[in-house]
Amino acid sequence: MGPIEFEANNWMWSGGFYSHLFGIGGILLTTLILISTGYFNAFGAPFPALYWPHLGLLYKNKGKKRRPVRVYMDGCFDLMHYGHANALRQAKSLGDELVVGVVSDEQIVANKGPPVLSMEERLILVKGLKWVDEVIPDAPYEISEEFMNKLFNKYNIDYIIHGDDPCLLPDGSDAYASAKKVGRYKQIKRTEGVSSTDIVGRILSSMKKGDCNGNHEEKNHSANSDSFKTNMSDFLPTSHRIMQFSNGKGPLPNSRVVYIDGAFDLFHAGHVEILRSAKKLGDFLLVGVHDDQVLSEKRGRGAIMHLHERSLSVLACRYVDEVIIGAPWEVSKDMIATFNISVVVHGTVSENNCEAQTDPYAIPKSMGIFQTIKSPRDTTTLSVAKRIIDNFEAYKQRNKKKKVSEDRYYSEKAFVAGD
Repeated sequence: MGPIEFEANNWMWSGGFYSHLFGIGGILLTTLILISTGYFNAFGAPFPALYWPHLGLLYKNKGKKRRPVRVYMDGCFDLMHYGHANALRQAKSLGDELVVGVVSDEQIVANKGPPVLSMEERLILVKGLKWVDEVIPDAPYEISEEFMNKLFNKYNIDYIIHGDDPCLLPDGSDAYASAKKVGRYKQIKRTEGVSSTDIVGRILSSMKKGDCNGNHEEKNHSANSDSFKTNMSDFLPTSHRIMQFSNGKGPLPNSRVVYIDGAFDLFHAGHVEILRSAKKLGDFLLVGVHDDQVLSEKRGRGAIMHLHERSLSVLACRYVDEVIIGAPWEVSKDMIATFNISVVVHGTVSENNCEAQTDPYAIPKSMGIFQTIKSPRDTTTLSVAKRIIDNFEAYKQRNKKKKVSEDRYYSEKAFVAGD
């Protein structure tokens, strides 16, 4: 048998039999296969002399590197929350590299209504997620055939991903119809308990209570704020979800641990930038997220997002290594020793408008390990919320339209495998 015949039968080495050709049983099986395919010519051929040079073919596929599977997911990513992060985490699990398209401001206005965050802010948030490998700015809302071919040919995308909730164009057609038609579409499970529509409703509802300075900016709209609430399920935190978001690694004994704390409510671009700055000061970034009760007592107002929702948003950030869920307001000496904290940092832009009775950083300051770092952005949770308050009518119409599709989704909801 010559080399060509050997190549023709090489399927057994690079195909399904390959993993079974080891051990005593494997040797016997291999011998039988070789006999049945004429390799030994009924034991008449001097196998070692003639075929030893061709044994290198057995390993010809071993060193060949497989091209990474690239998946694409797009979105508006306005008012970024843990549901967005979990969607991108699920998308990444379906491939090796995740490319994310961030829909342009113009497309959002045309299809959903005015965005709260600018394109720059939304790009910072998406790039700050630990599962994202590449970002395409100003992506179209609809996966047209032209854009789909661009994804396949220019960006080497293998599959286009979206959640199980429908994404409809103004004319009622499916925005992902083209991808489904060519068999390059995969679906993930929508994350329960939150949506941008729901968050807008929470903001308008919370503004009725005013901030800690007694300013009731939303008083003229408070009577209408209930119309913004949706029928979303309450968030159900599980240890499984926290493990999915966590890096699962602790600091090394000689690591320089940096600690920063805060509410991290309505996780925004300012949070991402200050966390990136903090991470540069050490090897391991530990973030304390204060619970709702502490925020109410110390700041005079609670948070829009719940503790576990805020914690997941922080955990999803690529610069964060670990989170203390429900961190104490004051940084104690025992806490510094427990977590081997080398430096405690705080930004120059703060959400705390109330006069605190005690300095939460008094101990790290006395130990000489406290450092103030300049906040890269002046964005705050209140400044983001104020954008919605100042454009009440526009967001009222946006939420009303979006609520119709969300109500339909939940009325027809069925179990979808996934996490």
